[in-house]
Amino acid sequence: MISIDQLLAISSMPGSEAPRWMPDGERIVFASALGGGVDLWGISPIGGSPVRLSVNMGSVGHLATFLFSPSPDGRFIAYVSQKSGAYEVWLWSADGEPDRQLTRLGAAIESLAWSPDSSALVISANRYGAYDIYRVDVPGGETHRLTSDERYDVYATYTADGQDVLFVRLDERWVDHEIVRIGRDGSNPRVIATDENFFDYHYGRTFGYPTASQDGLWVFFRSHRSGWINYWAVPSNGGEPRQLSPQDADQEGGAWSPEGNWFAYTSNTNGTVDLRIVPSAGGEPRVLVAPEMGVCSHPQWSPDGTRISYLIATPTSPADLHVVDVASGEVTRLTDSSLGATARMLAMPQKIAYPGFDGETIHAYLYRPRSIGVPANGAGIVFVHGGPTSQFMDTFQPQVQFFVQRGYTLLLPNPRGSSGYGRRFEDLNNRDWGHGDLQDVIHGAEVLKTLEDVDPGKMGITGTSYGGIMSMAAVSFAPGYFQAAIPMSGYGDFVHMKAEQELRHIKLLEYEFGPLPENEEVYRRCSPILAVAQATTPCFVIHGVGKYPQSAAGKEFALALEREYKTFSYKTYPGETYYVASRPNVRQMLLDMDAFFRLYLDLSPATPESRSAAAFLTGPSTISRDVAE
Repeated sequence: MISIDQLLAISSMPGSEAPRWMPDGERIVFASALGGGVDLWGISPIGGSPVRLSVNMGSVGHLATFLFSPSPDGRFIAYVSQKSGAYEVWLWSADGEPDRQLTRLGAAIESLAWSPDSSALVISANRYGAYDIYRVDVPGGETHRLTSDERYDVYATYTADGQDVLFVRLDERWVDHEIVRIGRDGSNPRVIATDENFFDYHYGRTFGYPTASQDGLWVFFRSHRSGWINYWAVPSNGGEPRQLSPQDADQEGGAWSPEGNWFAYTSNTNGTVDLRIVPSAGGEPRVLVAPEMGVCSHPQWSPDGTRISYLIATPTSPADLHVVDVASGEVTRLTDSSLGATARMLAMPQKIAYPGFDGETIHAYLYRPRSIGVPANGAGIVFVHGGPTSQFMDTFQPQVQFFVQRGYTLLLPNPRGSSGYGRRFEDLNNRDWGHGDLQDVIHGAEVLKTLEDVDPGKMGITGTSYGGIMSMAAVSFAPGYFQAAIPMSGYGDFVHMKAEQELRHIKLLEYEFGPLPENEEVYRRCSPILAVAQATTPCFVIHGVGKYPQSAAGKEFALALEREYKTFSYKTYPGETYYVASRPNVRQMLLDMDAFFRLYLDLSPATPESRSAAAFLTGPSTISRDVAE
């Protein structure tokens, strides 16, 4: 069995941002925490060992991706770091000069792109309370504010001739988008395309950058208008959009070939994501990489247009960097994030489908301990993803693998509300959290109960964020169905969540439930905290605390359980946001969860490793109430 420390040490070597080709084609650059802190590394596209560049990106704070980009002339790599105390753009120089800070905005920076002549960058930053577009001159660092709209202006990039800038403007609901074209000095703004009904939880990241063609004729963008997220093209000065490669699947990662005659993108079918290219004029796509089970992402063309770099992850391996030859289809693997033979000790899930609530087809991943030679302990766990607009895919799930290693059988469903199955399915749980979607989850638990190595009386549920919400909903809205529930960083009171939460969560609730106060009945109906009086399932409420002002959602749910004399435990993990992410805390949290499940699912005694965990029912950051009281 793989140890918890080995398991948590497995991480993606290239990081989560797209690796980038240097302009000479001799090296691919990626961000990674290989050396402890976040650094930039380079590797030859024909293979070899990665080499750390003379750069220390330092802290990247809350950013989900490491923003960096080589200049088209190869002299610099621009990157965003918080190492000076605030988010700023820094420059790495190919001539070996020390990295230097380019901007002094003191604001969050959400996007970064070079002008074709390497004389400037365009970024999106929120210095004045909403995201605006700035041009930053290189190498001097003179910064020019190009927009000042009250709405969010995000994800700017240059046209191929470098004379104009394209960016995305969100409406106040973050549902509708405009693609705006302006001069590089901010003059002559005009809207060249609009897109409606595409909720953008990450204030522009889902919609992404508009992608200008090399011949200057077209701008590509992602749209939900067909019912699936596909690429569409609009004339660069405005006009009627056309669909590039129609498909009942979500498309992402679009990138032009250097000559502009091909467009590369990834296509998601039930969590398996392949890599494709299509003629820029449209037509039949060609699949370059088609994993049997895996997720291709972040395609980038080589400067000569003969190869494409990309990342690919599987359920037994985090994302690694590969290169595919466009003509022959030959693939070269450049990095290996696995630890020796650990992949053979990790469970490969089985994809299944089952009828959910109202006959909807629900897709899921089934993880069985016997697939890796571990005896099943009899317990079945339903693990619910965050979102709800998200999806379990063919990727590495370390927390799930932890439980499989300890004999648990797990089901990871994509219930109604999940992305990846079309907009109709994604919208099915609007105004209905904790009800139809919870029934989809329960139908999945019924599938677990039919397995010969699962005891129907030993069922648990867990998940983070929206998965935590579903775990709370199971406690309150389906009392007694599960024998143990562990909501991780969940929210149980949506009326108060609307008042206390960060902006993106507020926008999410307004999109899913409608605005308060006229939809208060929906907010209350979906709030598990208001129904804890009927709870009978033992519940372990956990979340992080420390770095930023904290949500009180987890504690309030625990206190509501305490007021009703319910069986529960509550624990927080220090030095975190509301979510638990650091390796030491994740390690302890998983051991605590295992101990809780073992107690309330009546499993065999814990392993020595589990027994070494601090008791989850005690400690200064823990409150609990035993049913015997």
